[in-house]
Amino acid sequence: MNRTRTNDRFTRTRNGSAESGRGGSRVGSSARSRSAGSSRSGGYGRRRAALQGEFELPRTITPALPAVEGFADLDMPAALLGALSSQGVTVPFPIQAATLPNSLAGRDVLGRGRTGSGKTLAFGLALLARTAGQRAEARQPLGLILVPTRELAQQVTDALAPYARSVRLRLATVVGGMPIGRQASALRAGAEIVVATPGRLKDLIDRGDCRLNQVSITVLDEADQMADMGFMPQVTALLDQVRPEGQRMLFSATLDRNVDLLVRRYLSDPVVHSVDPSAGAVTTMEHHVLHIHGADKHTATTQIAARDGRVIMFLDTKHAVDGLTEHLLNSGVRAAALHGGKSQPQRTRTLAQFKTGHVNVLVATNVAARGIHVDNLDLVVNVDPPTDHKDYLHRGGRTARAGESGSVVTLVTPNQRRGMTRLMAAAGIVPQTTQVRVGEEALHRITGAQAPSGIPVVITAPVVERPKKRGATSRGRRRPVSAARRALVRQSTAGAAA
Repeated sequence: MNRTRTNDRFTRTRNGSAESGRGGSRVGSSARSRSAGSSRSGGYGRRRAALQGEFELPRTITPALPAVEGFADLDMPAALLGALSSQGVTVPFPIQAATLPNSLAGRDVLGRGRTGSGKTLAFGLALLARTAGQRAEARQPLGLILVPTRELAQQVTDALAPYARSVRLRLATVVGGMPIGRQASALRAGAEIVVATPGRLKDLIDRGDCRLNQVSITVLDEADQMADMGFMPQVTALLDQVRPEGQRMLFSATLDRNVDLLVRRYLSDPVVHSVDPSAGAVTTMEHHVLHIHGADKHTATTQIAARDGRVIMFLDTKHAVDGLTEHLLNSGVRAAALHGGKSQPQRTRTLAQFKTGHVNVLVATNVAARGIHVDNLDLVVNVDPPTDHKDYLHRGGRTARAGESGSVVTLVTPNQRRGMTRLMAAAGIVPQTTQVRVGEEALHRITGAQAPSGIPVVITAPVVERPKKRGATSRGRRRPVSAARRALVRQSTAGAAA
C-alpha cells in the first residue's frame, strides 16, 4: 500500500499556510450553493447555508481525489474490509466516501458534519489503515485522536475497537475521572492509537508516561466543542508536540472562529468536505417549539417522560436534573440522571442502562449533548431551552442519527419565547410552533405524552452472574485467611513433610 505523504510540511512556512487557508473551496462552495438553492416549509427544520459566526472554508490547492461508491474501491487492508463486512457496514456515508480516498493517501482533511453523519469511521478507517503493520514503542503512540469529553472518547474507542483488532493495533483510552495509573500502564505496554481528552493526556505527558514525538497522524474530533470548553491552549500545546510533517484531520459539527485558528495553523492544503450540520434534519428530523404555561410545564414534562419509548431530557443544572429524576422515579417512570457531578463509573453505568432499555428516560445536562449514540432514539426534549444555538444543535443531534428519524421538542414558557426565536434564527431552523396544554391531543400527538403509573420505581443495577469459586484453583480473589486457619494449614503441611 502506498502511504507516501502527498504534501510536505517542511516545504512551507506558517505564513504560507495562513495565506492558503483563505478563499473558497470548490467542495465547500458547491455544498453551500446547493443548500441555498433549496427551501422547505412546514414543521421540518431547515438550516441556512452557514451558521452564525462561521468562517470561510479554506481553498484546496491540490485537487482532491474523487469520492468512491463503496469501501471495496478504497486502498485499505483486506482485514479492514473484512471487518467492515462482518460489522454490517456496506455503504459509506457521504462524508466517508468523500474524505477516505484522500485521507488514505495522506492528505490533511477538514470535515464538517453533524453528529451521526459517520465522522468516526471517516477518520478512524484512514488512521487504522495507515498505521497497520507498525508497532509502537512504550509510551510512544503512533496515532492520536483528541476529543472533548469522556463519553465521546469511549464511543470512539468502542466504534473503532473491532477494526483495530482486525489489523492488530492496540487502542488506549485516556480520559479524566478514571484511574490514571491504569492508563499509564496501557501506554507503557505500547498502544499504537490513543483516544484522549486534552487534560488527561497533558497530565500523562507531564508525568513522563507519554510522548507524542512519534505521532504521525492526529485527529481532532468535535474541535468546536474543545474550543468552547476552553481546551484551545492545551490542544495547540499537544499539536505542537506531534511530528510536524504528520497528517492532520479535523472534524467538527460547526466551524467557528476558534476552529479557524486550528485550521490555519495546523492543516496544510486540506481536502474540505462540508456536510450541512443539520442536513439530516431536512428529511428525518422534526423541530417543535411547544408554547406552554409555566403552571403546566412540570406536569407536561412528567407525561412526556411516561411515553412509550426512550427519551433524553435536557436541563440546565445538576440540581434540576437530580430533582426531576427523583420526581419521575416517584411517579413510576424509569429514569436516571447524567451530569458532571457523577463519577465516571456512574455515568458509564447509566448510559449502559439507557442503551439497553433498563432505563427509559435519561435526564441530563449538556454533558450528554455530544458523544452519546443510542440506536432508535426518536425524541429529545429541551425541558430547559438551551442558551446557545450550538448547544441546541448538539442536543438535537442525539436523535435522527445515521438517517433515522426523530424529533426535537423544546418547552417554552411565555418569558422565554423571544430568546428562543433568536436562538432558532441563529441556528437557521424554522420549527413548528404549537400552543399546548396538559391533557390536550396536540401534546400526545407530538410527544406521545401519557399519564404515568404513579407507582414508584427503583432502578437497580442488572445482576451479572459470576462463576463460582472452587477452592484454590479459582482465578478470583481469595477470601482473607484467618490466623487460626493459617496455623492449621502449617500443622498439616509439617505433618505431611514428616
